[in-house]
Amino acid sequence: MKRIILFSAILLSTIFSVSAQNKNGQVVTWTTAIQKVEPHNLPPAPYLEGNSLRQIVEVSFGGKMVSLKLSNQYNTEETEIIGVEIAKALTQGESAAIDESTTTALTFGGAKGITMKPGEIVVSDPVKFRLTPRMDVAITIHFGKASKTDVSGHPCSRTSSYIAEGNTNDFSKAVETTHWCYINSLIVNAGKKFGSIAVIGNSITDGRGTTTNHQNRWTDNLSKRLLANKKTKNLSVLNLGLGGNCVLRGGLGPTANSRFDRDVINQEGVKYAIVFEGVNDLGGSWNGEETAKQLIESFKTMIKKAHEKGIKIYGATIMPFKGNNYYNESREKGRQQVNEWIRNSGEYDGVIDFDAATRDPQQPDRLNPAFLFENDWLHPNANGYQVMGDCIDLKLFEK
Repeated sequence: MKRIILFSAILLSTIFSVSAQNKNGQVVTWTTAIQKVEPHNLPPAPYLEGNSLRQIVEVSFGGKMVSLKLSNQYNTEETEIIGVEIAKALTQGESAAIDESTTTALTFGGAKGITMKPGEIVVSDPVKFRLTPRMDVAITIHFGKASKTDVSGHPCSRTSSYIAEGNTNDFSKAVETTHWCYINSLIVNAGKKFGSIAVIGNSITDGRGTTTNHQNRWTDNLSKRLLANKKTKNLSVLNLGLGGNCVLRGGLGPTANSRFDRDVINQEGVKYAIVFEGVNDLGGSWNGEETAKQLIESFKTMIKKAHEKGIKIYGATIMPFKGNNYYNESREKGRQQVNEWIRNSGEYDGVIDFDAATRDPQQPDRLNPAFLFENDWLHPNANGYQVMGDCIDLKLFEK
């Protein structure tokens, strides 16, 4: 069993290091960014203790040997897990239904269950499981002792999860909730020809504005395109967006600066990285141009770290937000300053121009009205996410 202990949940820069060069053939095919779950996003009654939780994820590519990474990183209490199974889900999240014939129990050092200590990350033993590209996988966790208020997870899954009372696989009367708890990554023994694209971002990467249970974030759209292209079919796309996330300070969840090593550099099998952050920093800034300078310095540090690991790293321009309460002239100047640097500095290995793809041709400092989600002038709708995924040049990932 791989048992990884974090001595401090706060010191993200000291988190375990796994080679990004895929020397052992292990690659993450699905992951999510973990944070301390806020009170309003905690699991609802009947809660997790003594109960079973089924969570559905959609992977990138497939494989024959799979491991599951679980995270207790932000807990100050132990979390007791008495059993875990994976199975093929029959929907993208609309129900808890599974193909029962595919149900496969996981073990941890040969044991059926495990108690995760505060701040600990654990990885299950590899298990034979027929995973196919873009498969929906149901992960069922049976809990022993588990806190109601102290939970590590991902608040905005855009995918339904199901809580059933007791140690059971009967989810016919389960309570539905749109959060992921404790699940962190699915790792495939894919081989050295495979790799991943780690995307660090905020709510626009996390998928606010997409359709629940449709798996139509821009990263999902990109993944489908990569799989359909002979030269890029061996790449997974790892969505590491966090709603409300900032690069520098504040915001929701650990900052991009503090989680970059964990979420990008130390993911198994990363070959490429995409940085799509900054709008929340600018949106809360007193001085947009000064914030822009600080963002650029942070991006330079990320680039340096990626290059030291042999990872190609691409910058994504910040999309317009006029009409949202984030907007003022100073913040817009800061956005333009950052985007100018991303496009023309030559620091990144390539550029993904989401600004150009989504802005209003008539008023380029605002989103195209055809892409508006709830008229907030910040997040795109499903059509906008489709355009974002489609605008990316796949040649960036053929190198």
